[in-house]
Amino acid sequence: QVQLVESGGGLVQAGGSLRLSCAASARTVGRYAMGWFRQAPGKEREFVAGITSGGSSDYADSVKGRFTISGDNAKNTVYLQMNSLKLEDTAVYYCGMTFRWTMTRGPDDYRYWGQGTQVTVSS
Repeated sequence: QVQLVESGGGLVQAGGSLRLSCAASARTVGRYAMGWFRQAPGKEREFVAGITSGGSSDYADSVKGRFTISGDNAKNTVYLQMNSLKLEDTAVYYCGMTFRWTMTRGPDDYRYWGQGTQVTVSS
C-alpha cells in the first residue's frame, strides 16, 4: 500500500503561482510514472501533467507552458509548479501513481491516489 499526500493548494489571484507537492510513503518517484490530475465540480477527472520513471514529462495542452512537473527521488516527492494561473484552473488537484514506467494519461492506469488539494483561482 502506497500513501500519497498532496499539499500546497490554496486561493490565488489570476496570474499568480502555486507549487503543489505530492509526498509518497514509498520509493515511487523515479521508479514508476506519476501524474497530476484535476477535477472541477460537475466535471470528470482530467489529466494535467505526468512524469515517467526516467524523468520525461507530458502536459495537457491547457497547461503546457504554464505548469511544470518535477520529481525529487531522494524525498519521494513530485511537484507541480503552476504559473500564470487562470480562473479555469480552479479544481481539486490529485496526485496519482502507476505501476508503469512509461507515460499514461488514463486515470484507470493509476493505482494509488492522494486525497486531493483544492486550488482556487480568483479574478
